[in-house]
Amino acid sequence: MAVSVSRDLTVLVSEDVNAIKLSDRQQALRAAIRRGEPKSLGVSQIMLGLMVMSYSIPLHCTHMTEVVSFGVPWWTGLTFITAGAVAIVLDKHCTMKILWGCLIASGASMLLSVVAVIIYSVDMDRNPALLCDKTPENGYCSDEHYITALSRGLKSVLLLFTVAQSVISAVVCFLLLRQRRGFEQYACLNQDAPSTPTSVTPPHLN
Repeated sequence: MAVSVSRDLTVLVSEDVNAIKLSDRQQALRAAIRRGEPKSLGVSQIMLGLMVMSYSIPLHCTHMTEVVSFGVPWWTGLTFITAGAVAIVLDKHCTMKILWGCLIASGASMLLSVVAVIIYSVDMDRNPALLCDKTPENGYCSDEHYITALSRGLKSVLLLFTVAQSVISAVVCFLLLRQRRGFEQYACLNQDAPSTPTSVTPPHLN
């Protein structure tokens, strides 16, 4: 709201059209982003991150392979949790800065997921499960067979979780990019729009 006084002492009260336009853009952006359900996608990312980190704990009891030595489940899990938390914040506080932060976090999560998938694939190819060679004495498989079978099974599950996370991150990036293109002028709303003045004439003093 802008207030001005003319030469004849007439008070002009006008509404700031830029502020109204900014508020309308905020409401439209919030409604558009919430149609993409960022909260549910963020919760899914956090759950996947927690599951990746929890499923990786038994791997430390097996052989030290590339996945364990590089700490792949830990930095991917933390990245998933961070991207999900930013997506939840975007659902509650919809601003362009948080939208960009969510876009960057989801993009980093997607790229790291691709890197993790490559590491999982190479690790599983180099470290296959040993065959079960039963001995005539006890009729049981060797301990190495069970250890490598457990390691390979856990890595297969982690690989599936990572692929699912990469898909979710790609969906989030697509939705945010589509909304950003529709509101490119939102961050630089500096156009001077004419205000609609309302004339208020003070009472005559006798």
